[in-house]
Amino acid sequence: MSTDLSTKLKNPSYQAFALLRTAFTVAPILFGLDKFTNLMVDWTIYLAPWINNIVPGDAVMAMRIVGVIEILAGVLVAVAPRIGAYVVALWLAGIIVNLLTLPGHYDIALRDFGLLIGALALGRLAGAQATARKTG
Repeated sequence: MSTDLSTKLKNPSYQAFALLRTAFTVAPILFGLDKFTNLMVDWTIYLAPWINNIVPGDAVMAMRIVGVIEILAGVLVAVAPRIGAYVVALWLAGIIVNLLTLPGHYDIALRDFGLLIGALALGRLAGAQATARKTG
């Protein structure tokens, strides 16, 4: 069994999968938790007014809802990366739409587009890892 693990750990595809899975587990959980503390940033500045107008409560409440969703998305990536990766990609697409409608945050939207591509890559790699487990 340890030989199988050793072989797996030497595989560049598995290494990429493991790196992306770890990043897309940890980052959403940490950012989600920060929606409750605002230690990194006041997250409400990133909420477009039109979205704030359609969600219940105020921007602080909206960010707490976002935080819960992000924490759940990170956990989903940890336990079911083939599904979680695409959930995170869709969530990032929503964030990008929000940011593109909020002047002054286009640089962050571009960064999140890069993250979306990474999440899609994780989804593909997770599928390949699942196939490799079935056949190997």
